[in-house]
Amino acid sequence: MWIQMVNGKPTVISLFAGCGGSSLGYKWAGYHELLAIEWDKNAVETFRLNFPDVPCWQRDIREVTGREIMEFCGLEPGGLDLLDASPPCQGFSTAGKRQVADPRNDLFLEFVRLVKELQPKVFVMENVSGLVKGKMKGRFIEIMQTLKALPYQVRCRKMNAMFYGVPQSRERLIWIGMKDGEPEFPEPAKKTISIRNAIGRDGYIEYRHNYSKGKVHFKKSSFRKPALTITKTGLGWKVAPTQFTEQEIKKLSSFPDDFQFIGKFEDQWARIGNAVMPKFMEAIAETIRKQCFDSSEDEVRATAQ
Repeated sequence: MWIQMVNGKPTVISLFAGCGGSSLGYKWAGYHELLAIEWDKNAVETFRLNFPDVPCWQRDIREVTGREIMEFCGLEPGGLDLLDASPPCQGFSTAGKRQVADPRNDLFLEFVRLVKELQPKVFVMENVSGLVKGKMKGRFIEIMQTLKALPYQVRCRKMNAMFYGVPQSRERLIWIGMKDGEPEFPEPAKKTISIRNAIGRDGYIEYRHNYSKGKVHFKKSSFRKPALTITKTGLGWKVAPTQFTEQEIKKLSSFPDDFQFIGKFEDQWARIGNAVMPKFMEAIAETIRKQCFDSSEDEVRATAQ
């Protein structure tokens, strides 16, 4: 049977789950999450607080096997609908040092290993757009070759979350692999959401533009545009992050007001900076659900009648 649903919902497991940005997107798109796995303690505690019904393992992914995941979730190989992953991206990010040899860059191979062991019907992998820039292009080619060697149809697209309901300019690479069919991506919206529309007030942000001749140059960006990318260590803005309230930062990242972040301010900021924007993932997950699972459910029902 093509589908293995729970209460009529496609099943998903999230690796490198972070605080749950992707998980929230899948929830909004009508998926049932069986398990999340994350290493960072604060991220795990944040996830568990917001998703009390989803088991979350604080584990090193290198020590997790597909067999124990299937035993815990009651699955057989090929029984999972979708495997999601956001491997650490610091080694690729233009906001970091962009070190090709950063050991975190190879964690995507653990995702590939678990794809082979679990054999999900669909997989989704997210990473920063810096992977296709400059000296990182070789790693991008390596990742594409590795994923295309799997028995899946694989496509990758650079997408910006601001065209998918997020009031923040945030470019990401999205890989989708499918056993059946050519992966489809959601169509971008023609209009974006400005900071002003998101938080209900006007203003300007002064941000770091470039560095030359020993000086840092700044530019101003109006609240009438989407926010700049929120990174783990800050925004690159000259103004203090406290120019915005916690609720406003959540709005700029498409997290709902009732989503709770815990720990010190730096911990909360890091969770948002590392997160996949929920509305962004909702658009991707909904497109996959309509392509792969909604029609399949109708076919199974028709066959049963």
